[in-house]
Amino acid sequence: MDQKMESVEINIPTSTPTKPELHAKRIWLQILSVWKFCKEDTGREIFALKVGVTVLLVSLFVLFEAPYQVFGSNMIWAVLTAILVFEDTVGATFNRGFNRAVGTLVAVFLAVVVAETALSCGHVAEPIILGLSMFMIAVITSYMKMWAPLVQYEYGFRVTLLTYCLIVVSDYRIGNPVRIMIDRLYSIAIGGTISVLVNVCIFPIWAGDQLHKELVKNFHSVADSLEECTKKYLEDASEKSKIPMGSIGTFPDEPAYMRCQSTLDLGSKFETLAQSAKWEPPHGRFMHVSYPWLQYVKVGAVLRHCAYEVMALHSIAHAKIQVPYKWRVGLESEVEEASKEAAEVVRILGRDISRMQWSLKDSHIKRLQNCVKRLQSCMCFQYSYMLASTFDNPLKTSANISHMFYHLPYQREMMEEEVEYYNEITGKQLRRLYSWPPREADAFEEDSENNVKLRALESAAMLSFTNFASSLMEFVARVEHLVEAVHELSKMAKFKSALLS
Repeated sequence: MDQKMESVEINIPTSTPTKPELHAKRIWLQILSVWKFCKEDTGREIFALKVGVTVLLVSLFVLFEAPYQVFGSNMIWAVLTAILVFEDTVGATFNRGFNRAVGTLVAVFLAVVVAETALSCGHVAEPIILGLSMFMIAVITSYMKMWAPLVQYEYGFRVTLLTYCLIVVSDYRIGNPVRIMIDRLYSIAIGGTISVLVNVCIFPIWAGDQLHKELVKNFHSVADSLEECTKKYLEDASEKSKIPMGSIGTFPDEPAYMRCQSTLDLGSKFETLAQSAKWEPPHGRFMHVSYPWLQYVKVGAVLRHCAYEVMALHSIAHAKIQVPYKWRVGLESEVEEASKEAAEVVRILGRDISRMQWSLKDSHIKRLQNCVKRLQSCMCFQYSYMLASTFDNPLKTSANISHMFYHLPYQREMMEEEVEYYNEITGKQLRRLYSWPPREADAFEEDSENNVKLRALESAAMLSFTNFASSLMEFVARVEHLVEAVHELSKMAKFKSALLS
């Protein structure tokens, strides 16, 4: 008997997350982001706790009855000063406290002079003089703080304006300006002193240490990125992993590149840390009275120029038009050697700054220069050969110029069949790639205009390799300037010699 098989349709409901599950997932992701933020830098937690301790200590003068009877309600200025003066580094706190103190003293002096002058002019002229004085002080301080040499004292000008206006208004309505000024001065002094003591005595965060470590880290980032970029460029195109369009610009498979890219954005951070470090007393390994912190900024600027060249190498390595791998491998040893020596010199400089000693020898520089000379001479022969074989008959060109570079080991292995293979196979690929609408490769042979365009594209592919080698040589030239800047820093900071240590 024939049995008919009946088909049974089974509907499997797709489970969609409910609203509580979505909310729980979002909360969990936020918790993870907060935890990651806390793990990035433990100095943030230390800074927050120190601010809390400072505010607690200052508020005791108000909360307890005995000190409040002595200092009175003016102690609120101590709390305000502690909050405004406290910064994450010791140097920034000293700088902020200095601006606060000088601004307050200048405001008190001006307020006393103007108040006495206005009082002697009578009750009718007094409010007019006080109003005009506040207008003039506001105009002068607001204009002066925008002058480039005085930008670092911007907070001091703001304090001068604020304190002057408050004292003048209080004097006019309450009277007894001298008493108000004295109470305000010692309240501000108490708040500033407690802020400085807490910042220096409890887990101090030195701006000089941060600047020193950040600069050393950037040296290693540039060196790692250079080697990583060279390695990627010399890989065979068939072995390279394709990068999805959504991740272009991020390059998740190149972590050193991302660290080097962050080096370009640290110029303002270095300047801020150097300005703060100038206010710090001698500490740790930096025991010189006038330590050359500004030289760190100059070294960082030269290092950023080296990072710019690494970015140029990276853009060439990821360009669409590339020279075939068979031609690239011809100078693989020279490119790798020059890149390795340049990265090694950069690492030695970073290690010298970290250890505060000078260990770079002249042999390192000479070895690097010799690598560049070999790369330059080999590149001239290689480019001449590639360019000539692109526009002329490859067999004829090979016979004419083979004697020029026969001494190079990689050229002895270059056979005429490989040249012919490149001109036939790669040429057809370029024709199909850059033609629209797509046509057969043989159709180009009858079109002289497209032949000219094709040869221009082939020449551009050859030039991409020359650009990479030239950018690498430019990086080496900038490394020599970097050596000079670090050597100047070693003399100014009195680094120890590696031979003596």
